[in-house]
Amino acid sequence: MVVVGASKGGLQALRDLLGQLPSDLCAAVFVTMHIGNHNSMLPCILAKNTALKVSFAVDDEVIRNGHVYVAPPDRHLLVDRGSIRLTRSAKENHARPAIDPMFRSAAIAYQSRTTGVVLTGDLDDGVVGLQAIKVYGGTVLVQDPQTAEAPSMPENAILYVDVDACLTIQELALRLTKLTQGALSADTASSEPIRIEPFATENDLTHDLSAGGVNALEAIGTVSGLSCPECGGALWELGQSPPRFRCHTGHSYAAATLLEAQNEAIEEALWVSIRALHEKQLLLARLALIDKNGESHQVAKERDLANEQLESHGRVLRTLVSSMRTV
Repeated sequence: MVVVGASKGGLQALRDLLGQLPSDLCAAVFVTMHIGNHNSMLPCILAKNTALKVSFAVDDEVIRNGHVYVAPPDRHLLVDRGSIRLTRSAKENHARPAIDPMFRSAAIAYQSRTTGVVLTGDLDDGVVGLQAIKVYGGTVLVQDPQTAEAPSMPENAILYVDVDACLTIQELALRLTKLTQGALSADTASSEPIRIEPFATENDLTHDLSAGGVNALEAIGTVSGLSCPECGGALWELGQSPPRFRCHTGHSYAAATLLEAQNEAIEEALWVSIRALHEKQLLLARLALIDKNGESHQVAKERDLANEQLESHGRVLRTLVSSMRTV
């Protein structure tokens, strides 16, 4: 079982990686790339570069060796024992499909027979999933950040996970080929998945929309005092390396992604404030004109002064917006 996560710059990295894998690969390959809910031709593009069969994953599809299963738009791709599960549960790391749910489910379902690979991408999706693969006895590989178009995903993986190797794309393909050639033909994973917390409960929350709730989170984390940028719910802190957070509706963040989501929420709030100030300026200008025409010059002067103050406030807010991405 090979699970591969990629984001920015991932298309070329995936084409290069899959293009070097043999047609008789003794493993199934699962790919999640951050494509959101947009129409995608990703399987068709990847199929042109590899001898492996490539397609979007289908819910309840039987897993077969020598096949590349791609997470479809707006669905998390989850791995069960022998079959595939697609779900439109809450976004994780501000993405759906997200890498962590796929990695985590593969780790629990196939344990030591799972190999996780993080390729180029921004922020830190995949880190927690790689930790799950490692703790369940699997193998963790990362693209050399110096060869990645966007190095932060592999860099965060190296920072927070005891990776087995940091390799170029060509080296990754060779390592995957060797690992799968040495795989046991017998199914050595236990019939009943091992439950290692918090990964097992998080996997339950993603698999089953009805499994969420406060009780499940209280068993594996503590209330953080922070709120979810997507739904406003309370966030529970589930770990410290790196800190990660999940709300009771299912949204989940590693630390870097939560900071980015908070930046977006703040920027949106600032633009709402700027719009409200501008609308008040427009109304004050109209009222001042009415006052001047009615010869209420003192009132008009006060409205003009208030308008100038609002313009000053607006400049401050616009400066804050422009500086958000430098914080």
